[in-house]
Amino acid sequence: MIQWEYAQNTRLIIKSWCRTLEDEALKQAQNLANHPVTREHIALMPDAHVGYGMPIGGVIACEDALIPYAVGVDIGCGMGAIKTTVEAERLKDKSIRRTIIEEIKKEIPVGEAHCRDQQIPWEGFDAWRETVDTEPLWFSENKHRDLDRYNLGTLGGGNHFIELQESSDGAVWIMLHSGSRNMGYRIANCYHALAQQLNAELHIELPDNNLAYLPAQHPLGQQYIRDMQFALAYAWENRRIMMECVKTIIEKYFPTVDYALEVNIHHNYAAVEQYKGVPLWIHRKGATSARAGEKGIIPGSMGTASYIVSGLGNTESFESCSHGAGRKMGRAEACRTLSLEMCDKTMEGIVFDRWKLSRTKDHHGKKILDLSEAPEAYKDIEEVLEAESDLVQPLVKLKPLAVVKG
Repeated sequence: MIQWEYAQNTRLIIKSWCRTLEDEALKQAQNLANHPVTREHIALMPDAHVGYGMPIGGVIACEDALIPYAVGVDIGCGMGAIKTTVEAERLKDKSIRRTIIEEIKKEIPVGEAHCRDQQIPWEGFDAWRETVDTEPLWFSENKHRDLDRYNLGTLGGGNHFIELQESSDGAVWIMLHSGSRNMGYRIANCYHALAQQLNAELHIELPDNNLAYLPAQHPLGQQYIRDMQFALAYAWENRRIMMECVKTIIEKYFPTVDYALEVNIHHNYAAVEQYKGVPLWIHRKGATSARAGEKGIIPGSMGTASYIVSGLGNTESFESCSHGAGRKMGRAEACRTLSLEMCDKTMEGIVFDRWKLSRTKDHHGKKILDLSEAPEAYKDIEEVLEAESDLVQPLVKLKPLAVVKG
């Protein structure tokens, strides 16, 4: 349910399903509410927190315009989930779980700047190339063509993951989180810079330069739409390839396995949708579509529950819901304040690689453990689901059995 509304010194109302919001994230929402191209209201999902320009977990509607940083830098980042017919009881032994995730790590590169040894063919590359008259600024045939082809079918770093999970009815599920890799990052930053330049040339006043926009019918707007949609297709295919790879590994150990449900969704994108009969560009940054009856995925953290949900089609949220539990502390803060004992206790019974060293240093200049993805760094998934009970209906509760982190 809507937790609070805000309308002080803003052109549009801010409607929030998030109980508590950082001051900086509220300021970002206010900037959106005063933006010249936003319409109707600003919606904040229960997992909302600070992002670049716009809060992650935010949804906005724009009239004939796109804001690159309101889509996000990882265009097409999203979730995949598959229900298998394997009984979770058959993964009770940790050794089989460890064997499976080691195979996954061998077949699916993780982290940044780690590509496959061979390119995976995809017709989407040629289809996009046919729509391009001149080489976009974000793309170099010499520098980026092979990078994007090798990156296809790889996980990435940060909060990207692959998990084996157990559902409340005792079935094994496969779940993963990944996006368009380096491609989406380049597209977002390139068109954000072009939008800033265009807005300056047109003397457009913005509440925040990180919210520079492109008119949808402007040549730059049309190019951004084309390349954003290409990144979305790439991200969808990236998840599909990895899910197929995990299925192949599962089939080695459980040859009679079948699959009952597969879901593949984005949570960083913009699309034209009807709102009260008016076509608007709905931007979802760290939020997923939740039309009536639409299947969705809301992950918790590597040590807590995740949910398969069904959308309720609430127009107040622009038919959207949260994309996860959402962070409650920054990465550096988590590394400095969380204890190893606490994090290990939360992960009891779950197969995962032990904590690595982070880039964060203590006051002596020594690197400390990377606890940035520990469950304690995230909001309570049960509270998040409760806050959006008018946006989605939970269908399946999942708990992690084994985790591969990017």
